[in-house]
Amino acid sequence: MKSIDRRQFVGAGIATIAVAGACHFALAQGENLLSATAGSRIRDKRPTVHTPGLRFGAYDPHGDFAEQANVTTEALFMPWEDVDLSSLPAADAYALQRKRNLLITVEPWSWDENFRLTSGELQTRILNGTYDRNMREIAHLIGQLKSPAVVRWAQEMEDRESRFSWAGWRPDAYITAYRRMMDIVRKEAPKAQLMWSPKGVPGLRDYYPGSNYVDYVGLSVFGLEAFDRIAHGNPRSFSDSLLQGYGLVEEFSKPVWVAELGYEGGDGYLTAWMGDVTRDREEFPLLEEVVYFNDREVHPWPYNLGKPDWRVVRTGSLG
Repeated sequence: MKSIDRRQFVGAGIATIAVAGACHFALAQGENLLSATAGSRIRDKRPTVHTPGLRFGAYDPHGDFAEQANVTTEALFMPWEDVDLSSLPAADAYALQRKRNLLITVEPWSWDENFRLTSGELQTRILNGTYDRNMREIAHLIGQLKSPAVVRWAQEMEDRESRFSWAGWRPDAYITAYRRMMDIVRKEAPKAQLMWSPKGVPGLRDYYPGSNYVDYVGLSVFGLEAFDRIAHGNPRSFSDSLLQGYGLVEEFSKPVWVAELGYEGGDGYLTAWMGDVTRDREEFPLLEEVVYFNDREVHPWPYNLGKPDWRVVRTGSLG
């Protein structure tokens, strides 16, 4: 496994595994997105953590939640190629000091687009065992961590329009690959729990690997006011945005997390999401935790909306 130092990012005193694509230059946001946020005066849009309410976690490369006491989970993203694994023990120490669990998303590719395999090549090499070593090295290190860990592998697999190389595989191929990788995790890190994490769109049921391979179900929920107005005709609430995915996974009777959460828009839109995302809701009885994605989007949104900035602390001009 090749080690490349530029794949290791440091934020707020923690050497952490950075989100996929974070080293790439962000594109300018489109006019629709700018117009939706031009009148916003909110400079810190972090969620209200309700007590009682859902647990709250964050992927936090900027350290905006470093000193916040009511954060349960520290989320990390890592590829399994071209990665410096020395960051993982440092992240463990950081989480342990703050009494946080770790949610570790392993993405089965290189973050360098020049070295990525085609979708078919990746599938073949996973299924024939070529990548067992990559997963074994990561899982072995996870097994040595002191913080409780949840492993999330190859997320959003059912979204055929996704940028991910593994998205849209035949369900049987994905399930075989998922089980193979999670069997390695179980052997090398037997205390780690497993998260199966679809995006939350129709077709996800076909990719369910079976209850024996799932401790948690993770969903992705992002609210962008400009997108809502174009795609849905009106701004949507957190509950509106979660409803479809939750409805598709509740039959599995597994604890549900929003494994990736973000929102951006005008003041009214932000205020509603800030107040709602950790509120305990009767309509989502399986929902246990939400994990905020505290960084800029890594892939352009439709309708020329660019890459929204989900970060809770706004550092630029707000109009």
